[in-house]
Amino acid sequence: MATTIAVTQAITSLNEAHDRLHLGQATDEAFFTEWQDGLPELTAAEVAELTHLKDRYLYYVETGEISEGTANIIMVSPLLDTLGLCDPPYRIRGEQWMRLALETDAEAGSIVLEGRIDALTLQDNLWLVVVEGKRGGFSVLQGIPQTLAYMMGTPTPERAVFGLVTNGYDYLFLKLVQTDRPRYALSHNFTLLSDENNNLLRVARVLKRLASLS
Repeated sequence: MATTIAVTQAITSLNEAHDRLHLGQATDEAFFTEWQDGLPELTAAEVAELTHLKDRYLYYVETGEISEGTANIIMVSPLLDTLGLCDPPYRIRGEQWMRLALETDAEAGSIVLEGRIDALTLQDNLWLVVVEGKRGGFSVLQGIPQTLAYMMGTPTPERAVFGLVTNGYDYLFLKLVQTDRPRYALSHNFTLLSDENNNLLRVARVLKRLASLS
């Protein structure tokens, strides 16, 4: 008999993601090179708008914490629009219902994770999860376990799936491969103030690259 558990209750840490999803973190540096290699260039108009978005976000940061909804309005949605990812051939979808059956031992029975995904999906193989910024908290890292659970529910598990977890200030990319045995890897964390190379521009280039693979 199957036991149904909400994703938000079942997956609250990386250890739980590893155990419940039978996930392992890839150690081979060649596993996730897409966030480093073959990145497209940005146009002058894209660079100008991205610089504006960065300055806007930092202006809001000065007033205190930024909610998930605010980050969506002032940064994430305009970022996708600036990169043309809201227009054909791309297609963005909002919240979806996810159901993922997990194999367990015979005595425990099967477990089904389900819940409404508070995320955007781009062409089924690129997930974008926005988490709320917290003072003193590394919230993008806290968002990784549930993001991996969402990515495991892709309708095309035979293909590599990519994700981006962000609070508007920090940006972290993920790659998940389920063939053979499920494995994942993380990119570097990009932050707006670690800006000697303008990290938001790098984030935009990586996002365009991953979108082209989806």
